[in-house]
Amino acid sequence: MSVSYSDCFSDLLCGEDSDTVFSNGGGEDLPECSSSDIESQFADIDESIAGLIEDERNFVPGYDYIEKFQSQSLSAAARDESVAWILKVQRHYGFQPLTAYLAVNYFDRFLYSRSLPQTNGWPLQLLSVACLSLAAKMEEPLVPSLLDLQVEGAKYIFEPKTIQRMEFLVLRILDWRLRSITPFNFLSFFAAKLDSLGTFTAVLISRASQIILSNIQEASFHEYWPSCIAAATILCAAKDLPNFSLVNAEHAESWCHGLRKDKIVGCYELVQKYAIALRPRRFPRVYPQVRVMTRTSTTTTVASSDSSSSSSSSSSTSYKRRKLNNSWWSVTDDDS
Repeated sequence: MSVSYSDCFSDLLCGEDSDTVFSNGGGEDLPECSSSDIESQFADIDESIAGLIEDERNFVPGYDYIEKFQSQSLSAAARDESVAWILKVQRHYGFQPLTAYLAVNYFDRFLYSRSLPQTNGWPLQLLSVACLSLAAKMEEPLVPSLLDLQVEGAKYIFEPKTIQRMEFLVLRILDWRLRSITPFNFLSFFAAKLDSLGTFTAVLISRASQIILSNIQEASFHEYWPSCIAAATILCAAKDLPNFSLVNAEHAESWCHGLRKDKIVGCYELVQKYAIALRPRRFPRVYPQVRVMTRTSTTTTVASSDSSSSSSSSSSTSYKRRKLNNSWWSVTDDDS
């Protein structure tokens, strides 16, 4: 038996005549949108994007962040290793590209504002886990438990309470501003500016997203703000499409107020320098059923895991875990 449109929504009309609900009140059809209305909507979108460009400076590390790596006050190799691990976990669980980018964004903003007791080793691993956990909670519909998140060759395994304390410290240092402005906020808008018909928009966004992730390990990209990175990666994604082979940074500068040609050119050249050939891959969402759901099930799993592994693990392993849990710098004591 077929069901009509009116039958589906008959209970939602509050007893009113459907003709009244779907009209302007007098039984007449609603007026169609005029060209001036459409232009007004586009103007509102342009204004919104310009507002994002104006505010994006508040969600990136300062310009002297790169100088900290050059002066070796921060280890570039250790950062690369941490970001590589975040990307591995992102692929392992099939997280969105935005999740990985946010995790690295939190990671860099924290390091810019707060020093760790060591520039490498377990403090950076703990920071990586905490930042990825926070990013996943922001963007993913289903988040693995804190123990299950520590996969893909994690050198140290931290107890959930230790990670939660680190999460709180990250939140405090970032002033709870987790809804960051990223290049992904601009990709759809810039792709539509380049491809007004929408024929290649999905391809442009997909390629640009891959390019962003493939270059996220390079600290030198912090010289450019998210809008500039988005414009440069859209241009890079379009260069292999014959319809857009002649598009350049000058065209991109006109996409929105606040973009600068020289910055787009510099970022585009940097993208080309570190470009990596990417093959499309699909990673299944694999979530262990026991550990993900509730704190009770997580505690039970941890207990069973510890008991099953006690026969095979040496006493030095358990000592390392106890030592890591106790090796918290004085800042945490103040926070607690």
